[in-house]
Amino acid sequence: MSQHRHPGAPGRAGAEPALPDLPEATVARLPEYLRALHALAQTGHETVSSEGLANAAGVNSAKLRKDLSHLGSYGTRGVGYDVALLIEQIESVLGLTQCRSVALVGVGNLGHALAGYDGFASRGFRIAALFDANPSRIGEEINGLVVQHVDELPRVAAEESISIGVIATPAPAAQAVADQLVAVGVTSILNFAPCVLSVPEGVDVRKVDLAIELQILSFHEHRKASLTALPATGGSGFTALPGGFAATDTQEAIGT
Repeated sequence: MSQHRHPGAPGRAGAEPALPDLPEATVARLPEYLRALHALAQTGHETVSSEGLANAAGVNSAKLRKDLSHLGSYGTRGVGYDVALLIEQIESVLGLTQCRSVALVGVGNLGHALAGYDGFASRGFRIAALFDANPSRIGEEINGLVVQHVDELPRVAAEESISIGVIATPAPAAQAVADQLVAVGVTSILNFAPCVLSVPEGVDVRKVDLAIELQILSFHEHRKASLTALPATGGSGFTALPGGFAATDTQEAIGT
């Protein structure tokens, strides 16, 4: 979930040329296409149809074709898309042609797991530094990196050319960490803390709240259970709802 997106925000020196202003939904789906393409390449596929790629990415083929048309990629009739070329195009658009250095702040249970994950490197990212404010964490080594005090962030950010910050702290500390990241020039933040951050214009924040995702799944489980419990025939045709309300079978089935 993206909290902020500011098209046309000033880039840093040496940034790549400006890209077309892709729809946010398209940008969100490009990594799914890239994941599917890499899986196809690993199994020896040189080309893939729009239907095949759409199925692998979990979207419909019309949506996929429209997304890829924004990149100027239309495939070849009767052949499909060149897998290697499409990987190259998407990686270029996503800025994955260079390895981006990431700073992770907060090495509790979640942060520790993120720091130990080896999959970032193959996706174009390098966890370059780990930070925490807890004295008991300072000096701990995780996946070859030593946890440093968050006060060292300005120095390390300059030395390691940090471009992305990941916040995995408790919610009360997250805003202060975000302010520190912004102060050292970080303009892209991935926030795992269960709170909304306030950042200046030009700073992009992606929020990942695992509890919210579970709550959404809980809704779907609750919904499926409610539909299963509905009487098939006969009865009063009403289903009790929280708060003392009632809905007819038809209303319950269509969500009105």
